[in-house]
Amino acid sequence: MSGALAALEAELTGCRRCPRLVAWREQVAVEKRAAFRDETYWGRPVPSFGDPDARVLIVGLAPAAHGANRTGRMFTGDRSGDFLFAALHRAGYANQALSRHRDDGLELRDCFITAAVRCAPPQNKPLPTERDNCAHWLAAELPLLEHARVILCLGAFGWEAALRALPLFGATPPRPRPRFAHGAEHAAERVTLIGCFHPSQQNTFTGRLTPAMLDAVLDRARELSTQ
Repeated sequence: MSGALAALEAELTGCRRCPRLVAWREQVAVEKRAAFRDETYWGRPVPSFGDPDARVLIVGLAPAAHGANRTGRMFTGDRSGDFLFAALHRAGYANQALSRHRDDGLELRDCFITAAVRCAPPQNKPLPTERDNCAHWLAAELPLLEHARVILCLGAFGWEAALRALPLFGATPPRPRPRFAHGAEHAAERVTLIGCFHPSQQNTFTGRLTPAMLDAVLDRARELSTQ
């Protein structure tokens, strides 16, 4: 990781801007889930993860209360992450298919994972003020990812966060704003946005998002990132 990204991560993990999120993430870290009662929860803002020279950037919603809020690494330790990292492994972006804890040896190649909100929100629903507070971190991070060419947006929340961040890539915000859909694309001056249903259990257990659908989106991301 570059020195600038490491410094940003150190600053991020001490953030306490949103009182509701701070209270919730710390409450969860103390009360815990029974299956993880012997573990020490991270309980802080979760930093981004991956290859700083990546051409593909994945933007999620926020850490899961007993997933990344427990493990301290994006999408690590929950079913959404299991689904996502298995697909990244099939596509050659990850060196292994499972993500259990932040020191399990998982590495990403040409892929970087971040989120619109960095603290676990109650019911996975950040407030607009919390979303806006957290936009600062994405705004500071994106200019440091100099090789990013594709932003894969997980869900409508990630899509909107990426649209708001386009000026950081020298792009004019589109009017009218393109609507989120699985497989939707928006080409800007330097990057292309691709929409993808979020790999939440609500989507993967119902078949709204299948492994084949996620594989196809990742294939498209690679195609666009290498043009």
